[in-house]
Amino acid sequence: MEAKIYNQKGAEAGTISLPEKVFGAKWRSDLVHQVVQSMRSNKRAGTADTKDRGEVRGGGRKPWKQKGTGQARHGSSRSPIWVGGGVTHGPLAEKNYKRKISKTMRAQALFSVLSKKLKDEEILFVDTLAPASIKTKDAVKVVQNLAKVSGWKTVDASKKPRVLTALFGRNEKTEKSFRNIPSLEIAFLKNLNPFDVLNYKYLLIENPVESVKFLESRG
Repeated sequence: MEAKIYNQKGAEAGTISLPEKVFGAKWRSDLVHQVVQSMRSNKRAGTADTKDRGEVRGGGRKPWKQKGTGQARHGSSRSPIWVGGGVTHGPLAEKNYKRKISKTMRAQALFSVLSKKLKDEEILFVDTLAPASIKTKDAVKVVQNLAKVSGWKTVDASKKPRVLTALFGRNEKTEKSFRNIPSLEIAFLKNLNPFDVLNYKYLLIENPVESVKFLESRG
């Protein structure tokens, strides 16, 4: 299977042969769901903590005597049913939300997502995004050119990130020129994962020859 490569002006700059295992994988919703949910769990800080009735301050004495007051009997003002009392079955800081994800599962889930994105025409390959100088104005022009040729016409005018731009390596000019464009989110190909790819409508891959080689090596 082949895909077109475009340059910064939106013109075709060649084609690239895509490996079947990366961009022609079967859509596996169960695997993708498992990996994404595990990644979401791994992002949880697990710092939420509550105190039970034995940890809150006060409540050492009985509020009133057991009988003769006409009120319900109570042994402590720190009971969970009292304002300022302890919390029953609340979250505790020692809870561990971490889930193990094997490299194979993560790679196969990513391949499944990339294959679906390619099938839905939501992936664009660009030879390079590096500008001659650090200018956001020039970067905006590149986005407009690519939006026209790809059919992503709403991208250049979007005020929310809709495109995940995967750079093959660090480039100061590219990062500083494109980071101020609200419709784009800059990422690096080595960190590409199914969670991030699914969070954005489109995926822009720079330096596709090297990028595809790297993706293939992950599987």
